[in-house]
Amino acid sequence: MPGHGLQARGIAREQKMIYAGMTLFLEQGYERTTTAQIARKAGMSPASFFAAFENKEALLLRLTQIMFRSQFSRAEKMLPADQSPLLLYAMETGLQLHIAECSEPLRDLYVTAYSLPSTSDFINRSMTPRLRQIFSRWMKRADDSELFELELASAGVTRSYMSVPCDMYFTMERKIRRYLSCCFRIYCVPEEVFRPVVDAAVSMKLHAAAEAVVAQTVRQVEEGYETVM
Repeated sequence: MPGHGLQARGIAREQKMIYAGMTLFLEQGYERTTTAQIARKAGMSPASFFAAFENKEALLLRLTQIMFRSQFSRAEKMLPADQSPLLLYAMETGLQLHIAECSEPLRDLYVTAYSLPSTSDFINRSMTPRLRQIFSRWMKRADDSELFELELASAGVTRSYMSVPCDMYFTMERKIRRYLSCCFRIYCVPEEVFRPVVDAAVSMKLHAAAEAVVAQTVRQVEEGYETVM
């Protein structure tokens, strides 16, 4: 069937662009990568990129969706089912800070994802229903609109903390403590409640988990690429 063949070629082209884009983003960052470079890495002409994606941001959106599924899955697997939802939030968000610290291209990628319209909207709307599950005890009267608006605030805090590299003074432990304290206050969690959660989060081996999230994302994209080759 001719239509089926066209569809299969379209899927193959898209998967090749995703793989090429991810490879280049991880090597040199989002800003320094062009659509022409991605197309050439995929073995196609520069103009062919736009047959797969509207623009570079659309490709980043696809990668952001894959990455966020990976980090949520990793955090959930690290905790027993009966653990505090506050600790799950601390791990999910703390993982992002560790991922951004793995390399400068990854920092660029995550900060960009929290900045561009489509990717930041995906992040904010993905987090909003989770916020009700996590913070409903302290925000019983908050509706979805209010939670979304507060997510805009915590996402801004996330972006700011990810964008600043750790050093000998601003250590990862200090960064996570400051960051989580800000976010928990946004959602009206009392300090006596969130302090033990922050202590538990900084004691966990989140850097290894962050590296595993990156590796899992790379594997997922590679598997999609290999199925069309």
